[in-house]
Amino acid sequence: MKRKTWRQLKDLLKYLIIIGVIFFFGLAFLSLVVNYIAEGPGQEFEESTHVPALSEQIWEYKPLVEKYAKQHGIEEQTNTILAMMMQESGGRGPDPMQSSESLCGERGCIDNPEHSIEQGVSFFAQIYEQAEGDIDLAVQAYNFGPGFIAYIQETEKRYSEEAAIAYSQYMYEQAGKEDSIYACRREEAEELDACYGDIYYVSSVMSYKEAIEIELEN
Repeated sequence: MKRKTWRQLKDLLKYLIIIGVIFFFGLAFLSLVVNYIAEGPGQEFEESTHVPALSEQIWEYKPLVEKYAKQHGIEEQTNTILAMMMQESGGRGPDPMQSSESLCGERGCIDNPEHSIEQGVSFFAQIYEQAEGDIDLAVQAYNFGPGFIAYIQETEKRYSEEAAIAYSQYMYEQAGKEDSIYACRREEAEELDACYGDIYYVSSVMSYKEAIEIELEN
């Protein structure tokens, strides 16, 4: 009788252990599913919809950008130009396109916003044509200068961020690095010794362009 009772207790214990293991793994699986539903897709959605803020000033200049872009036959690039303005100055100051250097080789020679936009759009139209429709190359050349287009066409054929970094490193070294007039705009650029211009100019501009297009759709 005692043996039978002991055997029954052992069998019961086995069942309890099995049920406990099943319950444990079931609970763990359920927890993973809940976390995936609650956090996974939400994070992806948040990342995919994150766009930078825009200033009110660029919208005030939109008619002027459209006017000069149409004159140069690049009206379809109006949003790109507005995004470059956002990256350059946020639409603030007397030279919102920071186009003085493309006109006179130095900063500060333009002190009128419309003149800045006229010159900036004209310069972008020229480099866009030189870039043969490679919009990323043209955008980076607005920051680096047209010499970057020749560099790409002789080496890489198409724009890439790696090529922008390599060109910046070369120009920074040619200028004497720390003794040059160029200052690192980003910590990452300093680590790479790529302090000529802005090596992430294209990605910044395209982020603003996305924000502009979302705003226009709403």
